[in-house]
Amino acid sequence: MKKTILLALVFLTMMGAGTMKIRESCVAGKFYVNDSTKLARGVEIFLGEAVPQKGVKPRGLILPHAGWAFSGQIAADGFSQAASFSYDAVVILGTNHTVYPSNRLYFHDGDAFKIPLGLLYIDKELQKKIMSRCEGSEFNAAAHQREHSIEVQLPFIKKIFGDVRIVPVIVGSSDAAFAEEAGKALGKALAGRNALVIASSDLSHYSGYAAARRSDIEAMKSFLSMDAGKIAATMKKCETSPGVETAACGAGPITMLVSAMKEMGAEKAVALSYANSGDTVMGDTSKVVGYGAVMFSEGSASADSTVLDEKPREVGAFGKADKQELLKLARRSIRDYIEGEVFTLPRINGGALSRKQGAFVTLTKKGDLRGCIGHMAEDTPLGIVVAKMALAAAFDDDRFYPLQQSEFKDIEIEISVLTPLKQVSGPTDIVIGRDGTVIEKGGRRAVFLPQVAPEEGWSRDEMLQHLCAKAGLPEDCYKSGCKFYTFQAIVFKEK
Repeated sequence: MKKTILLALVFLTMMGAGTMKIRESCVAGKFYVNDSTKLARGVEIFLGEAVPQKGVKPRGLILPHAGWAFSGQIAADGFSQAASFSYDAVVILGTNHTVYPSNRLYFHDGDAFKIPLGLLYIDKELQKKIMSRCEGSEFNAAAHQREHSIEVQLPFIKKIFGDVRIVPVIVGSSDAAFAEEAGKALGKALAGRNALVIASSDLSHYSGYAAARRSDIEAMKSFLSMDAGKIAATMKKCETSPGVETAACGAGPITMLVSAMKEMGAEKAVALSYANSGDTVMGDTSKVVGYGAVMFSEGSASADSTVLDEKPREVGAFGKADKQELLKLARRSIRDYIEGEVFTLPRINGGALSRKQGAFVTLTKKGDLRGCIGHMAEDTPLGIVVAKMALAAAFDDDRFYPLQQSEFKDIEIEISVLTPLKQVSGPTDIVIGRDGTVIEKGGRRAVFLPQVAPEEGWSRDEMLQHLCAKAGLPEDCYKSGCKFYTFQAIVFKEK
């Protein structure tokens, strides 16, 4: 009898689970890692590197929604402000990327959103209340099916707040008047609720670095005004400026959030952090996307005046502290990828690490070479070069298999910061122990750092023979028809 009852209960449970309507992940493995252990660790890593907490409870956040390799750290800067507080619901205002724009709010008529960390259940009671208040509300699962702007926020929400319920909303258009009215209605619907509201938006899209930074800073300043009219005017101004097409893809969610915050009494806004994809380890500066984190609270929070600096900081002299910072940055970059497949943001913010300079990162394991890759062009800030080359040396040096987590503790890191290349007339101008050397001939090229020849005990001719061989050329090719370049290096390592 007991066995029959138990089987019946199991059957009913299975039937109940089978009738649940789940929105499956569409960007796990693309925008963030599709592995629950690494995903949870990745959130921890991002939060560990987040900007300091302001000590006030956020009621609203503007956060980016690009792939975590580019915007994950900025998103974490916002979530970290809320991590010490509890909420009974999180409302996420997503940007519409996938369905035809219209002045509608698209809700999901399912039960939960699924990510590798588990299910996030929809607060249906709150959702019903919001829909009844907001004109233009409708269920539209298709608007959510392939939309990433809400999903990329969910691993942070699940990891930080556990089983908190969510209300995912796609804001159908960027129309300012519609978004402002919808925000007022949302604020009224949230009266008496301990809810966090998130507007999911990136800033400028695919502009050059300088144009993007100008546009993004102006846009973020308008968000801080909490004035819907000013935000709309700023969006229009930015989008008609040279080199900028999109000031913020989520202008609708942002305006709706600002309006809701005013209705809820959260009228203090502070910029937490800003970067664009060109500031990240995986990005480049030719075409970038901007990311900003803004917090809204009932109490005032101290603002970092450097977040929205319009002028770059001065580049200082290279010193001992910079060496230590680069070594830490190199090791952290490797660790973060091994443990969580994430890339934290190199916050160089001026100083010597902002100087555009070449560098090599060399890894050794118990004294043996384990990887060495460098970047010689003077087109990227030194801090970003070192982070990139550390990852390349660990995972992309084709002479070795990718570094494994079990090896990480045995790795020693050496960094060589390079002076500019100087073409010399021939081999006699090369000084062993002082000069690094580049050889070019017939479209082939190879380089040795200054320390290689002394470590190997090579004479100049022996060094050049090995350099020719490294370039895939005959060993005696250096004797005629070659171009030679020299450089020096500041070399330092752990221990």
